[in-house]
Amino acid sequence: MDERLAGIIESAESEQLASGFEFTEGPLWYSAGYWKFVDIRTNRIYKLVPGGQPEVVREDSNQANGLTFDLQGRLLMCEMGSRQLNRWEDDGSFTTMFDRWDGKRLNRPNDVICASDGSIYFTDPGPRMEPPEKEQSINGVYRIAPDGTMSPIITDFEFPNGLALSPDERTLYVANSRPDMHIRAFDLQLDGSAINGRVFAGLKLEGQEGVPDGMKVDVEGRVYATGPGGCWVFSPTGEHLGTIILPEIPANCAFGGPDYKTLLLTARTGVYSVRTTTAGVKPPGSR
Repeated sequence: MDERLAGIIESAESEQLASGFEFTEGPLWYSAGYWKFVDIRTNRIYKLVPGGQPEVVREDSNQANGLTFDLQGRLLMCEMGSRQLNRWEDDGSFTTMFDRWDGKRLNRPNDVICASDGSIYFTDPGPRMEPPEKEQSINGVYRIAPDGTMSPIITDFEFPNGLALSPDERTLYVANSRPDMHIRAFDLQLDGSAINGRVFAGLKLEGQEGVPDGMKVDVEGRVYATGPGGCWVFSPTGEHLGTIILPEIPANCAFGGPDYKTLLLTARTGVYSVRTTTAGVKPPGSR
């Protein structure tokens, strides 16, 4: 473990919780005592009780990626394959929340978060699409307002990917995966608009695999961002405090466990955890 993280990370080494996957993503903790995460390339969503074996809870997930809860505790899913943001209802059915903007199909919804007022934010990158398939002219960050209306709030990204909110929900962080690897911060306004976009931190590291991707924030405002070489930890001002090194390159992370001090990292073929000294921010609507 990076010595600079002493006092932030309890674990000397990460613990592998499960393995044998192809590309894990979308970790999310349930207070009933288990994780959910996805394997994008096998189109599956898994449930994992710590100490147990992973269980498939959804086949043919349409390349589900980012997962979160809405305020009612229902599971929201970015589905890259169907090009939709969908909701898993309590009765087991699925509801398509949005698949279009301005009459055109979305690109490939990637990551999603929910704010305490019910606003939902998601990223919709499109650089990996073939030109005939891409209908949107932007690679956007969208907001679904509490009244259910959707609109793009940031339109100048090249490859928007992971996103997170500061503990006070006044700052929105968005990772740009390619070609310029960085995280941008935006000030959120009462009307839901995002202003004052600026580079929060750069994550380029020559010779290392990985790109800026999934992010989470602890209650003291530190940002945990997966990227080249591991999971980077930043202070609230963007200072790089150190990097959590794993046996594989992580693509996303999430806080959980009864005290929210377990950081789960989805990393290629495996799922790993480390213990932190500070709790992560609990997603609104957590169940």
